Amino acid sequence: MNNGQITSLVTGGAGFVGSYICEYLLSVGQKVICIDNLVTGAKSNISYLIDNPDFIFVSHDIIQPAYLDEILDDTIQEVDFVYHFASPASPKDYSNHPIHTLKVGSMGTLNALGIAKRYQSTFILASSSEVYGDPEVNPQNENYLGRVSTTGPRSVYDEAKRFAEALASAYYHAHGVDIRIARLFNTYGPRMRIDDGRAVPNFMFQALNGDDITVYGDGSQTRSLCYVDDTVEAIYRLASYSNLSPANRSGFENNPDPIVVNIGNPVEMTVLDIAKSIKDISDSKSKIVFKPLPIHDPKVRKPDIGLANRLLEWNPAVDYITGIQNTFKYFKTYLKEN
Repeated sequence: MNNGQITSLVTGGAGFVGSYICEYLLSVGQKVICIDNLVTGAKSNISYLIDNPDFIFVSHDIIQPAYLDEILDDTIQEVDFVYHFASPASPKDYSNHPIHTLKVGSMGTLNALGIAKRYQSTFILASSSEVYGDPEVNPQNENYLGRVSTTGPRSVYDEAKRFAEALASAYYHAHGVDIRIARLFNTYGPRMRIDDGRAVPNFMFQALNGDDITVYGDGSQTRSLCYVDDTVEAIYRLASYSNLSPANRSGFENNPDPIVVNIGNPVEMTVLDIAKSIKDISDSKSKIVFKPLPIHDPKVRKPDIGLANRLLEWNPAVDYITGIQNTFKYFKTYLKEN
């Protein structure tokens, strides 16, 4: 720690989830170093943090080595936590940036792990439910090994996250880096990009514009939506849980690998029901139309969060209607102002 103050580094800190992490860490008194190249993140997500003396923004692509000694002043001697959240995260983004997505999952993770190794930081990896692919089991727990195509259109993201987990695990075994892996399920909320292609912003954008609401397939495929405040609370609890460190793995002595925790809301909804609920909330006259299901689109998605319940004493607190209303208000305001 620096003069008793915890310092955290957040890669992808200007992104959707990353910006909330920066905000949360500042609220509990930490100094925050935010690294982002703004390819899919936005300066507007962190503009209200810039004047905070405990917040440092660094414009940098983490696929290139980050030499903090050259970036930071001498008030920061240590980095206590590294939150690696840099990555395109929506199908539209990783389709537009396939090579970069793979690079940030591989070289970006390597560089972020290098920082954690140097400063003996706790490393929190933002993985994804997409490591489970199109699953054959429902719900998915952390022991399920997944069903992922290595060559399909979603592979650049799925395999980037799977490789990032493997690389983080290697650093745990070879270098003793304290690794925590968070597999996030369908986080949503304000600050999502309205054009990022994911279901919630897609449906809201179409409803607000009076366009047809596009559902792929017959809409029977399921998703489990977790409001961003709940996701961030679980991530912070995972990072702060002292008994997971390699030197003190109370209750996990028989597990030689880093701890992996599903973070999501186990309330499972069909995509069609999500579309209908957004149409109702928006009081839109839009029609719901159906288009062919993209290849390898997961048919089901539901987290088993038993481990998060036991380990982190965490359950999602924001119900779907409240969360979706908050998100709709954000997008409605955004469209008026832009």
